[in-house]
Amino acid sequence: MTSKHTLALGIEYVGTDFCGWQTQPDVPTVQDALETALSSFLAEPVSTICAGRTDTGVHATQQVVSLTTEKVRSPQSWVRGVNALLPAGVSVRWAREMPEDFHARFSAGSRIYEYWIQNDPVRSPLWTGRAGWAFRPLAVERMEAAAQCLLGTHDFTSFRASQCQAATPVRTMTRMEFVTWGSLIGIRLEANAFLHHMVRNIVGTLVYIGQGREPVEWMKTVLEARDRSVAAPTFSPDGLYLTGVRYPGIPECATSKSPFGWVDAL
Repeated sequence: MTSKHTLALGIEYVGTDFCGWQTQPDVPTVQDALETALSSFLAEPVSTICAGRTDTGVHATQQVVSLTTEKVRSPQSWVRGVNALLPAGVSVRWAREMPEDFHARFSAGSRIYEYWIQNDPVRSPLWTGRAGWAFRPLAVERMEAAAQCLLGTHDFTSFRASQCQAATPVRTMTRMEFVTWGSLIGIRLEANAFLHHMVRNIVGTLVYIGQGREPVEWMKTVLEARDRSVAAPTFSPDGLYLTGVRYPGIPECATSKSPFGWVDAL
């Protein structure tokens, strides 16, 4: 009897041309592109489970998926063989055989996202689709101060999309860091899990504070309100990247992979 093998794959993609990760009828999705390539490569139907479902226009440098198959291939064969069948906007970065009980979603200890903002009076076409844009000057020190109240375990209802299907709005945020690089501002967030639109809603609120439209203390007021209508509008998906998923025992996930070279040893 042939045994099943559990695989973890590290996936990188540009989300601009996709309607998010999750398969949907009649629109292009990353999951469909990946599963079509995997099914062709293995000559059998393949279904995948991802660590985090990204939305339309959202990118990933370190998405992790799991799958099971009876076929045996070398890590290099997985990478080269599947990439030959994928569209240009998606790539398998690494492959690793895992214990039978590995699950890309439920085995993850935390997820890391980065949001990048081009802060410039004039929108640059070079960053279109790759970074959000704020034309008013942003005071990063105000944004950093406001973000501190989000650390820890909280009810994040104020930053949750109305269509979010999570069973609970409670999440634990373990990191929020900021960096500037020329006209770009990077925001890194790590939590055990994220709600639908949670990062983009937090970024929108931070932008209001960075522009001086609201005081630093407003972030705490919004968080404690547990009311989505109190927060700022959802920010653009363009600058959002899933950059890391923390798992015990997977060296390929020991470092989150920033799209702009922001080094991060987990």
